[in-house]
Amino acid sequence: MGRCVTYNHVVVDQRTDEDRAADRLFRALADTTRRDILRRVLVEPASVSGLAARYEMSFAAVQKHVTVLADAHLVVKERRGREQMVRGDVGTVRQAAALLEQLEELWRARVDRMSAVLADLDPGPRPDPGRP
Repeated sequence: MGRCVTYNHVVVDQRTDEDRAADRLFRALADTTRRDILRRVLVEPASVSGLAARYEMSFAAVQKHVTVLADAHLVVKERRGREQMVRGDVGTVRQAAALLEQLEELWRARVDRMSAVLADLDPGPRPDPGRP
């Protein structure tokens, strides 16, 4: 993954396109309403107006949520006549799951290494000073 480097108080962005895509993806998933919209359209495509009817917010607000999801490639918008239909993109959801699995593997490896170091430091059971 890319990184940001600071030179004389100037941050140089060295993130890759993959990093930026992951940022968009997890930013989109950070909102409860967007996660709910995604769950709904993964089960069955829906129109933006149909989605808007399910939430206590304006049509424009729901449309903005859908746009954030589309920018993260979590949903695909398709025009059908006068309606804009939204369907979930399972491939992108799988990419998110794969990224989380990679991060979990990194942490599991760290925990395993820490466990090994602690096991090497442990001298074993100590005799109970109260026993003869």
